[in-house]
Amino acid sequence: MSVDVVVNEEDLAEVAGEVWVSYLDPDGVSPLVPTGDEKQPSEVHASVSISGPWTGHVVYASSTEAARKAAAAFLAMDSSEVSSEDLCDVLGELANIVGGNVKAMLPPGCLLSLPQVVLAPESATKYPNAERISGLYGVWDGEPVSISMWQSRDDKNEESA
Repeated sequence: MSVDVVVNEEDLAEVAGEVWVSYLDPDGVSPLVPTGDEKQPSEVHASVSISGPWTGHVVYASSTEAARKAAAAFLAMDSSEVSSEDLCDVLGELANIVGGNVKAMLPPGCLLSLPQVVLAPESATKYPNAERISGLYGVWDGEPVSISMWQSRDDKNEESA
């Protein structure tokens, strides 16, 4: 039986704010600005799965340019020096950090998977057995960035039973 979980946009915004201050924009010069635009394009995706009393995914998605900027900030290097491997490593770490913070809001017993990173358009990344339940959609220096939560449809069906 699944538990009823509410992690909303405000919770995700708080997590994102902590990530930005800690890793991506410690000087507060360029924060993530929420837009609420769920339809914004994304070219890269990093996700972690959560299993246990609540089952689903936490997804960090952005444009390639935002991902390159994040990798440069995270690794303290110029964005022109960021390799594809750096991009994948940092996106995976960001998904892991965000996912770990979200997991802390969930019931005890939830487990976090290793991150998966896809450097491809949104159409290449699907969660066929999951439904988006919450999301933070914004821009960072004019580039789209989002953090979303996807709950297993099996969990959703159990809740209504």
